[in-house]
Amino acid sequence: MKKIVKIMNLDCANCAQELERAISKIEGVHEVSIHFMTQKMTIDIDDNQYEKVVGSIEKAKRKVEPDCEIVGL
Repeated sequence: MKKIVKIMNLDCANCAQELERAISKIEGVHEVSIHFMTQKMTIDIDDNQYEKVVGSIEKAKRKVEPDCEIVGL
C-alpha cells in the first residue's frame, strides 16, 4: 500500500533524513521518502504487516524526532 502523509513540526532537513533512514530499515517498509520542504512522506508498506509497521514507525519517530507528528498514516 502506497500512501502520502503529512509530517508536522519536522525541525530540519537532517532530522528528515535521519527519520527516513530509520523508517527504511523497518521490516515491511518497501520504500520511503521524506521531503522536508513540503513536510510530506511517501511510503510503501506491506499490506499484510500494516499495523505492525505503523507501530514501528511511531517508535522510530519518537526516537529521532519526538516533537513531530505523522498525520494520516
